[in-house]
Amino acid sequence: MAYDPSPDDAQRIETLIDIEQRRFLERHPVSAECWARGRRHFLYGAPSHWMRRWAGGFPLYVREAKGAHLVDVDGHSYADFCLGDTGGMCGHAPEAVTQAAARQLAQGATMMLPTEDSLFVGEELARRFGLPYWTLTTSATDANRGAVRFARMVTGRDKVLVFSGCYHGGIEEAHVELHGGEMGLRNMIHANGLDHSRISKVVEFNDGDALESALADETVACVLMEPVMTNFGMIPPIEGFHALVRAATRKTGTLLIIDETHTLSAGVGGYTRLHGLEPDFFVAGKAIAGGIPAGILGVSQETAERIWQKVPFVNPRERQSAHLGIGGTLAGNALTVAAMRAVLEHVLTPENYAHMTGMAEKLAEEARAIIAGNALPWHVAQTGARAEIMFAPNPPRNGAEFRAARRGDLETLLHAFYLNNGIVVTPFHTMFLMCPATSGEDVASHSAVLREFVNYIGKSGVS
Repeated sequence: MAYDPSPDDAQRIETLIDIEQRRFLERHPVSAECWARGRRHFLYGAPSHWMRRWAGGFPLYVREAKGAHLVDVDGHSYADFCLGDTGGMCGHAPEAVTQAAARQLAQGATMMLPTEDSLFVGEELARRFGLPYWTLTTSATDANRGAVRFARMVTGRDKVLVFSGCYHGGIEEAHVELHGGEMGLRNMIHANGLDHSRISKVVEFNDGDALESALADETVACVLMEPVMTNFGMIPPIEGFHALVRAATRKTGTLLIIDETHTLSAGVGGYTRLHGLEPDFFVAGKAIAGGIPAGILGVSQETAERIWQKVPFVNPRERQSAHLGIGGTLAGNALTVAAMRAVLEHVLTPENYAHMTGMAEKLAEEARAIIAGNALPWHVAQTGARAEIMFAPNPPRNGAEFRAARRGDLETLLHAFYLNNGIVVTPFHTMFLMCPATSGEDVASHSAVLREFVNYIGKSGVS
């Protein structure tokens, strides 16, 4: 059912947002001054346009970050459940990564030559995720772009199929969604001179019939998907959906790319290992090098052999190598590889994942109790170290259901209230991510603030 607030309810929420944003401005004068300066020279006010989308009206400027906490330039401390929108899932400044990065910086950051650390990284990626061959990139976007290019190379097909509401970084093929059943560009994305009818297909998540129909003409080179959709809150797969996707792709000769950039929080081997998925390509980024820009691209044995048939190992006597259309001079640089080894060896360990998942379960359980105790039509989703509060009674099955039920104004109010009370969550929706340093005290702080928020809106008459 679509969310259709009464005019009185919508106005109450807008009034409360105004109050919280004024409060935020009063509490953060130094950040406000920094924001004013930043707007003079950055296109969207900050080094990245992603940094502007905070419910207080402008971003916090951070003085330092350690473990699961931030301190802003105004001196306020926060329990950080955003963790750089997953980039900081290892926690801020984890000691093992800090030491490894400092040591490698002193020995050279990038040489376009491999280091011994890379041998550990390749072996550990294969062990964790189950795909035998890997290449490193500077971001998950680059890894997705490489996987798509490889898929087109070996299939001879053009199209990429994605699920409406997905997010896979900056690759053009995924910048589409369904509008009234028809493919169109995603919100705020403008045409870039591409014919998406030639390069993209899009269906709703969890719609097996639509997927099979879209693949039937055998023009799709690959399906690019997250195992749990995370761009619209958390949308879990229905029972049997992953098995259907794998069967349908194999039947039609379509390659399957699993993007675990966010769902890496599911466990040591991601959602893929936890649920026995069998992708042709595996992609992840963000947290894999402790926040240093990096992406990983895994390739199955069969797919690697097909790639080598197209582009074999280059004869070293030839001066011009085939660069395959992917990668870059800084891909797999020594600094990134050293950090990645530290993450895999010392940070994203089974013990730390168990702790992180336990903290997410605790946060979800306490949030559910507050919601139930106040008879609110909300629910809480949780997978591994990630939890999500969604302002709808039941989990959506796809992007269309999420859009219909979304209460964007209430999200904005909650986020602004959180910021004013020492809680940081991802600014795009209400996602909570745990890191090894997240403590029971951090979870308890969140529960106390959520309880205050529920009382706050209740006294204001918001339903």
